[in-house]
Amino acid sequence: MKAVKYIFFLLLIAIIALAVYIAVQPNEFNVTRTRTIQAPAAVIYNNVSDFKNWEAWSSWAEKDPDMIITLPEQTKGKGGSYSWEDKDGVGTMKIVDTKPNESIAQVMQFAEFPSSDVSWAFKQNADGSTDVTWDISGKDLPFGFKAFAAFMGGMEKQIGPEYERSLEKLDSIVVNSMKAYSINIDGITEYGGGFYMYKTTAATGANISQVMGKQYGEIMGYMAKNSIVQHGMPFTIYDDVASKDGNIIMSNAIPVKEKIEVEKESQVLCGYIPKTKALKVSLKGNYTNLPKAWEAAMTHIAKNNLKQSGTIKPFEIYTNDPGNVPNPANWVTEVYIPIEE
Repeated sequence: MKAVKYIFFLLLIAIIALAVYIAVQPNEFNVTRTRTIQAPAAVIYNNVSDFKNWEAWSSWAEKDPDMIITLPEQTKGKGGSYSWEDKDGVGTMKIVDTKPNESIAQVMQFAEFPSSDVSWAFKQNADGSTDVTWDISGKDLPFGFKAFAAFMGGMEKQIGPEYERSLEKLDSIVVNSMKAYSINIDGITEYGGGFYMYKTTAATGANISQVMGKQYGEIMGYMAKNSIVQHGMPFTIYDDVASKDGNIIMSNAIPVKEKIEVEKESQVLCGYIPKTKALKVSLKGNYTNLPKAWEAAMTHIAKNNLKQSGTIKPFEIYTNDPGNVPNPANWVTEVYIPIEE
């Protein structure tokens, strides 16, 4: 009998000690993880800000294929939400505030536990990468929540690895999404022609992007200075892609509505393309895939016995502005190879 009382007494002491241990645990928690992703902030923000995308990179969904995810009509922007149910209970997440391409504030409610504040921050770096910071915090935690956290090893241990795995998956999905591209042979079409402001220079395959950027900057600067209105999307005429020194001779151009008289000493000139029939090939994707689009175009010309024009040079039109379309997978370029009728 004394032994039973002694054991009971020890158990009572253990329970009191455990209760005291739980009671003195912090009344708040915070878990933060940051990962640098090689993608523009806007591309990552667009993915994270829509709950339709979360299942693809959520570590919790990866570990529990039986999790039930419910998406309402609004899944993005302020007021957007989603809910899930797993073996541990039902949870909901709601967006309460956003700053496009910069931050997202959310509130998470899981089972009977207190709600938690969740935040995302997207910091664009000079090299084009983005620091993505994911944070969750809670305060005024009740005894039951602190007991759960204590038995599970703490919120840092519970949430930290899941955030790390989720950010790793998000990184892979975002980066791979930027590599997607497609090429379409649109066939023979008639290009309407027109006037354009242009500047001719040489480039190599290695520096052509940098040279183009400089060229367009100078052309647009000249047009702004002289109040010349742009009348279409920029394009590049390839004057010679097989020069003796290996350089590409190209004319970067911006369409204008009418002929512009320029000063004799100006390096920015006004040109004209007549109405012409051409083989049109469309690339949707990063400009780095343009060689493949040109290869597809030349292969089509050879297979169909088409004869390339000897007077009008081939050109490509950049139909949308990368400044407004952050994901390279959505850039659209039209390749035109004029042909003889």
